[in-house]
Amino acid sequence: MAKAELTAVIAPKCQRLADQMGFELVEVALDREPTGKYLRIYIDKPEGITLDDCEAFHRAIMPQVENYEYDFMEVSSPGIDRPLKTDRDFERNLGAEVEVKLFRAADGVKELTGILSGFDRESLTLETGGEERNIPRKAAALIRPIVDMEGVEEVDLGGDEEENGESEKTEQ
Repeated sequence: MAKAELTAVIAPKCQRLADQMGFELVEVALDREPTGKYLRIYIDKPEGITLDDCEAFHRAIMPQVENYEYDFMEVSSPGIDRPLKTDRDFERNLGAEVEVKLFRAADGVKELTGILSGFDRESLTLETGGEERNIPRKAAALIRPIVDMEGVEEVDLGGDEEENGESEKTEQ
């Protein structure tokens, strides 16, 4: 079975299951790599996907796709900076800062950053440098949200020291 046929058969099964489990099916892909064929399924939900969500989806979809030809199956989140492809993606990111990489330079620029202020089937509108700029969607090689990483280095990933059985000793 060809790659396009395989994903065309598996994607509807994944969509039904995602709907039942309250997830958004982002993408189903079959990728050939030196180690084999990977069936990759990306799911999401508004509050973010957890490892438990991925495991539950994997266990539920496995019996439905085990008769198809692939070597490995991965179920994962598309990531916080996933590219915007669908109208749903654009709707979710209205008012957010996005990065647009063009296939070819327009007005001497190949990369733009700005606020996504609108979109339709043919184009998107970006507020950049105090002006609005319409960009044909087919001219964009990549459109993705800008992730603000400010303050991330201050997050304590180790948890509370007392919870870990450690306490700070002070000299008197």
